[in-house]
Amino acid sequence: MFLIPCPWCGERDEEEFSYGGEAHIERPKDPDALSDAEWADYLFMRKNPKGTHFERWNHAHGCRRWFNAKRDTVTHVIEAVYKMGEEKP
Repeated sequence: MFLIPCPWCGERDEEEFSYGGEAHIERPKDPDALSDAEWADYLFMRKNPKGTHFERWNHAHGCRRWFNAKRDTVTHVIEAVYKMGEEKP
C-alpha cells in the first residue's frame, strides 16, 4: 500500500488521491501570441525525471483539496508535501 500524506488530513491510502501532473507549470502570459508549436509544448511537454519530481495531487476522496508533493520517482518516497502557493521545499 502506498500512503500519501495530505497536508490537511494526514496520511491516507493512495486510492483516495488523483494525480494532477507536474507542479509549478506557469501559464503563458499571452497565449494568443504563441505559435501552434509553442502552445503544444506548453500543453503536452513535461519533465519525466529519474529522481526528484514536483507533482500536483488532489485528495479526491477526502478533503478534495489540491497540494504539491516532492516525490522520488525511483523509490516512490514522498519527501515533502506542501500547500498550493507555498514555496518548494
